[in-house]
Amino acid sequence: MRALIPLVLTSIMLLSPMAALASVQDAVLAGGCFWCLEHDLEDIEGVISAESGYSGGHVENPTYQQVSGEKSGHQEVVSVRFDSDKISYSNLLQHYWRNIDPLDGQGQFCDRGDSYRPVIFTAGEQQATAAQSSAASAASELGVSKSKIKVQIRDAVQFWPAEDYHQDYANNNELRYRYYRFSCGRDRRLDAVWGERARSGTAWATPVAP
Repeated sequence: MRALIPLVLTSIMLLSPMAALASVQDAVLAGGCFWCLEHDLEDIEGVISAESGYSGGHVENPTYQQVSGEKSGHQEVVSVRFDSDKISYSNLLQHYWRNIDPLDGQGQFCDRGDSYRPVIFTAGEQQATAAQSSAASAASELGVSKSKIKVQIRDAVQFWPAEDYHQDYANNNELRYRYYRFSCGRDRRLDAVWGERARSGTAWATPVAP
């Protein structure tokens, strides 16, 4: 029996990191300016990291100039790594929706063009189902038909990290970020669309089952 104890302890030690890794997931979300969306999502409990980047287009390793110039087919996105034991993908999407304008498919807030359109890039069937359910719940909460929801739900493709100066922009350039966010009218529009639920991750007022 004593001989088995070290083996049991070793097995527990080996399995624990594997279990921890199994709970780590990634979500790729587009919601206009990635400076703002990264800042909105990175401090949520359960989020491990948030990285600004590009996805959805045809150009490999795109530059900001290519993406903002609408020459790459990419959207500005944020890759969110999260611990699903602390926050579910569905709950993360609740935060996402309340930080964007889902009624605008031509851009977000003051930023116009395809590179700023809102998109949920889903990895696998479970994320796709959760994304569709969240879109229906958002429409129900806003009192609009689902056809009014302009957020695209697409299969995840290659994520390309943005240039270093874009990462953690809100904290590294606080005054510039605050001026940009205010002048862009992001929070005013969020308040107009979502009311007291703006920028929150509270449960859907009228959840729709997947």
